[in-house]
Amino acid sequence: MHSTSTPQRDVVFPAGRRALYDRNRYSPAVRSNGFLFVSGQVGSREDGSPEPDLPAQVRLAFDHLNAILQAAGCTFDDVVDVTVFLVDPESTFETVWAIVPEYWGNAPHPTLTGVGVTWLYGFQFEIKVIAKLPAPSGDGPARP
Repeated sequence: MHSTSTPQRDVVFPAGRRALYDRNRYSPAVRSNGFLFVSGQVGSREDGSPEPDLPAQVRLAFDHLNAILQAAGCTFDDVVDVTVFLVDPESTFETVWAIVPEYWGNAPHPTLTGVGVTWLYGFQFEIKVIAKLPAPSGDGPARP
């Protein structure tokens, strides 16, 4: 039974990708208690299909992640926790980890959990994060 008084989630949508999230029935990110919880991002092409080239797929996943962070007023420097999922990490880890520094930023780095999985809906890499939202400035209204 659904309550009619359920509070509305403060959802963040990156530009141009709302249809993908509506079709798949999930929120790309939700603001809550000073944090941004970002759904797992994959290296999908415009139509939602996997980018077949692994390095390009990883870069696309980070590009999608950064678009969501930007839509919430964050950057990767605001990320405090990262979870990555890799299909067949024994053969893909070195390729993936060679690309990560392009996006990761400087130390101190966020926490990291890596998970090896057997299936990611045709993808080989997925990244989900939790970011600290910037404090509201005194120039405008405070964010909810």
